[in-house]
Amino acid sequence: MPITHQLAHIDPKGRIDSSRNSSSRAVGGRAKRCLDLIAAVTVLTILSPLFLMVGATVALTSPGPILYGHSRIGFGGRSFKCWKFRTMCQDGDAVLAEHLADNDAARREWELTRKLKDDPRVTTIGRVLREYSVDELPQLLNVIRGDMSLVGPRPVVQAELENYNSHAGYYLSARPGITGLWQVSGRNDVSYDHRVRLDVSYVADWSLSQDIAIMARTIPAVVASRGAY
Repeated sequence: MPITHQLAHIDPKGRIDSSRNSSSRAVGGRAKRCLDLIAAVTVLTILSPLFLMVGATVALTSPGPILYGHSRIGFGGRSFKCWKFRTMCQDGDAVLAEHLADNDAARREWELTRKLKDDPRVTTIGRVLREYSVDELPQLLNVIRGDMSLVGPRPVVQAELENYNSHAGYYLSARPGITGLWQVSGRNDVSYDHRVRLDVSYVADWSLSQDIAIMARTIPAVVASRGAY
């Protein structure tokens, strides 16, 4: 049954009042949470050598922390730190601001998608990690903590919820995912409006079999690296 209500109030300035959450359980309930825990712990254990290798490479190739946590909006409007391997230089905010001020096309691209195909902040090793989504592996820790799910809407910053308009309730009714319909449907090659429609479709028609199918489609999508930057 489609979800038509907002789970958190969003005022005209885009601020979220999570105290007005009308549900205590994210889409998928206990079944989805059990799948998340079992799969995340298993994958984290298997890939622990890769974690160590990537962490060492990041530390040795550019100054700064190994992991980077950025604030994202999760289930019910709750804010959490979304963890990634650091792929940008330490003074990234200043570099981005200067780049956007000097480049009208880049500024329009950023305002439309919140991403840049040619991002001056990204390090050399960071480009490789992003191409194959290795930078997102630390989000398995977010899954174990309960901030995220293996499959769900792409995690967004608060300002991006404006792009969901009346559909924000769909996003807020689920835990954001490491992968999802957007990630297996072209990622950054897909327009933001289409991304929103994919998130709405995923939440409205959620099933455990759909989650498993998306996880199965994620591996070839990552290997092909289509739409990654």
